Amino acid sequence: KPRITRRYRPNTLILETTFVTADGEATLIDFMPLRGQASHLVRLVVGKRGTVAMTTELIIRFDYGASVPWVRRADAGALLAISGPDMLILRTPIEVRGEELTTVGDFTVAAGETVPFVLTYSSSYTPAHLSVPDPIDPQDALRQTHEFWEDWVNTHQSKGAYAEAVSRSLITLKALTYDPTGGIVAAPTTSLPEWVGGPRNWDYRFCWLRDATLTLLAFMNSGYYDEACAWRDWLLRAAAGSPSQIQIMYGLAGEKRLPEWEVPWLSGYEGSKPVRIGNAASGQLQIDVFGEVMDALYHARVGGLQYLAEAWDFQRVLLSHLEKIWSLPDEGIWEVRGGRQHFTYSKVMAWVAFDRAIKTIEAFGLDGPLDHWRNLRAQIHAEVCEKAFNPALGAFVQAYGSQHLDASALLIPAVGFLPPEDARVRCTVEAIERKLVTDGFVLRYDTAATQDGLPPGEGAFLACSFWLADAYVLLGRGEDARMLFERLLSLRNDLGLLSEEYDPAAKRLLGNFPQAFSHIALVNTAHNLELAQKPCEQRSGNVSLAKAAE
Repeated sequence: KPRITRRYRPNTLILETTFVTADGEATLIDFMPLRGQASHLVRLVVGKRGTVAMTTELIIRFDYGASVPWVRRADAGALLAISGPDMLILRTPIEVRGEELTTVGDFTVAAGETVPFVLTYSSSYTPAHLSVPDPIDPQDALRQTHEFWEDWVNTHQSKGAYAEAVSRSLITLKALTYDPTGGIVAAPTTSLPEWVGGPRNWDYRFCWLRDATLTLLAFMNSGYYDEACAWRDWLLRAAAGSPSQIQIMYGLAGEKRLPEWEVPWLSGYEGSKPVRIGNAASGQLQIDVFGEVMDALYHARVGGLQYLAEAWDFQRVLLSHLEKIWSLPDEGIWEVRGGRQHFTYSKVMAWVAFDRAIKTIEAFGLDGPLDHWRNLRAQIHAEVCEKAFNPALGAFVQAYGSQHLDASALLIPAVGFLPPEDARVRCTVEAIERKLVTDGFVLRYDTAATQDGLPPGEGAFLACSFWLADAYVLLGRGEDARMLFERLLSLRNDLGLLSEEYDPAAKRLLGNFPQAFSHIALVNTAHNLELAQKPCEQRSGNVSLAKAAE
């Protein structure tokens, strides 16, 4: 049995998998070149020592596994697999054959030899005079891809004790970005379960507005202003239009219709059904996104991103609509399917929306009903403090009148709703430590006690654990923050990647993978621990990006 190890080449997204056998050693180099006329996936099998016998198998299915393609040979030995509008082209010098609807081949690689495989996607209706996409030079593509990633990383090299983890997370976020629009996908997968065997399986191949502020801070504090600007511009385009029609998520190009349906012919990851395509949460009311948008655009201005005059007009219209709906119940940050409630975090972020508008006027001299917004801000603040704080529990709870805790309350000091020295903040953090921390990691809430419309059971939510570390920083518990952060770093897989959740009992990552929200949180918590300009202080209003840069 071969010994197998893998790694990313340092500062790149080029994957190397090494096989060591009794007869020799070979390395698989997998990468995706920057997109040109077509999309390519390249594999190079490189002989390092002796000889290694290899078998390749390629199973191609379209339409989420339902469609077996028509396979035929093209000129120059290319293999074409066609189904409806889609086509894949395999180019390799080895002899391949069909066996039971699978393309297979056997070959041996010796020291100093390289065997290339290039898989190319194209439309099947390419005009005849254009033929199939031209082949690429795999070695040249490898060189260009390596140079791209090294140049990108070295533009703003991460420093400090956690530089490697931060750099890998930033590379991951860059890879999750659709370059033509600047949209960042939450994860490139669908329906990897939050609990193995359970129904909490969602399609995350979309862009969430909720990620906006923390994404901007992660990029800007790392020096990647082009990416921050592209994300800001995507945000404005996607949310453009009537504020009553704003969605919590959009497609990578800003698509609005994301209907959810289940795939009955797929058994799901380790039997976890259903497999879902699309996401019905796109039609939910989640009032917190108004605060996220206002917060992101405020920090974009403070951070010095190019000013867009139309942005303020859009923000004013957004606030006019929020004034009408902030007092309504909604589905909340966790997108519950068990009915609307007056979720605490939603109300806090409504407060954030008006607070950031007020600060924008005060800092940049823009026009707006300043006194009116100040009154609304005070009204929301007073209501949350009265209805969301449970004196018996000594903590802010999940929703008005609730007896249950929610990890989103950890963000109350981070967004500036209350200062970290407020006793209610400290007591809420301590209550969450007692009730929602399991084996050292934070649950979103107790799924057995909370009616969220689904059966109980899920892992610890990694972003929430990073939020607890951030809360420790604000509370002056620096050593606790560092210890928790380093425990979280130990959960990364061998490539430095994180999913959405973690099962402490089974010691395995859960949920869609890799997860942008987890890596965004990792970057910001590392910056909270390492940088003078801490994102949690920037966001809460204790320090600005502009001041930190002085």
